[in-house]
Amino acid sequence: MSFFALGVNHQTASVELREQIAFNAERLSNLLAEQKNHHQSLKDLVVVSTCNRTEIYAMAENAESLLKWLADANNIDVKNLIHHVYRYENTQAITHLMRVASGLDSLMLGEPQILGQVKSALALSKEAQTVSPELNSVFEYAFYAAKRVRSETAVGSHAVSMGYAVAQLALQVFSKPEKLTVMVVAAGEMNSLVAKHLAEMGVAKIIICNRSRERADQLAQEISHQVEVEIIDFAALAENLYRADVVSSCTGSLYQVIAYPDVKAALKKRRYQQMLMVDLAVPRDIDPKVEALDGVYLYGVDDLQSVIDENLAQRRQAAVEAEVMVNQLATQLITHQKVKEAGSTIHAYRQHSEEISQQELTHALEALHHGENVEQVLQQFAHRLTQKLMHPTSILLREAAKAENPDYFEWLQQHLQHVFDHERKPKH
Repeated sequence: MSFFALGVNHQTASVELREQIAFNAERLSNLLAEQKNHHQSLKDLVVVSTCNRTEIYAMAENAESLLKWLADANNIDVKNLIHHVYRYENTQAITHLMRVASGLDSLMLGEPQILGQVKSALALSKEAQTVSPELNSVFEYAFYAAKRVRSETAVGSHAVSMGYAVAQLALQVFSKPEKLTVMVVAAGEMNSLVAKHLAEMGVAKIIICNRSRERADQLAQEISHQVEVEIIDFAALAENLYRADVVSSCTGSLYQVIAYPDVKAALKKRRYQQMLMVDLAVPRDIDPKVEALDGVYLYGVDDLQSVIDENLAQRRQAAVEAEVMVNQLATQLITHQKVKEAGSTIHAYRQHSEEISQQELTHALEALHHGENVEQVLQQFAHRLTQKLMHPTSILLREAAKAENPDYFEWLQQHLQHVFDHERKPKH
């Protein structure tokens, strides 16, 4: 039984193919339950399915059974899938899982969401009772590796998305995020990310200014558990501008929606307390002349993109260090597993030796009971016990000597000689 990782991701398969083999939680839960109830050979597995990847991690006899399961579960011909699938076994599979959990294999290098997604996948499989203690221990060690990568390298510490960059910028300009009021002008995808990042940072309030009330309500529902939210009409933008310490605008309008006189009036009403204004729109939403006003920090898309490019380069540099760490941790886990396996073999060998000793002791005691010579009985006991205990080692040495690769025989010779020399040393 080996540990396998098999799947497709953004590097090996198109969006269309990834859509065909994606699983939602409900369907996956039913499939896993079906696996368990039918007692099929493949019943120790975890499936990670996101927009960028679908992967199976499993204890199995071979990778072919995983590939067949993935194809059958999605009514796809294996031939249409096989050229897009990667597969890893044991050490390579463990390393891959650690890289995924650490964000090193993500489309956005170092993104933190994937760790939560992998943990959720494990939890779902546990509910379906398709996770053995052995498989669970591999995942727990991968989570440990991800934590080490996050805490000991800089692979996730630099902003590499527009939304996160705006949030980090607010932290640089204002030292106390818990006192900030943020206004997002338009509630599209970009500003939604800005709002979510700032909500996670613990700002005091987020004002959503959007033309469509429905979209504003949707964003409000997504963040209201973290932060106080207020929705205002788009027509009320200028008169409420003074309330915002941070303004992020991304409307997609063909015309500027925040004019120089409006910002100047807002500053006066704020008694010239500083404002951070971020214009994520192309064409621009905010009059560029605003930058000349004392107390206003204005950043555009190009400004943020240069910061992101620099940060991404820093992440890539940090990723080299993280890759070395992951490889070392994967090797440590494999070594630990081998030592554990050796322990069970040693225990079995000791038990076997004890049984032989008891058999020979019983034989010797019976001989003494029948009046045979004590010295002769003890000599026979020692000879017979030695012969039987040496028998497995003798077989191993003979098989190693017959093997095509002489390295194994030499290794056995050297280590046995080391044991003999150690045993011959005088005991103090």
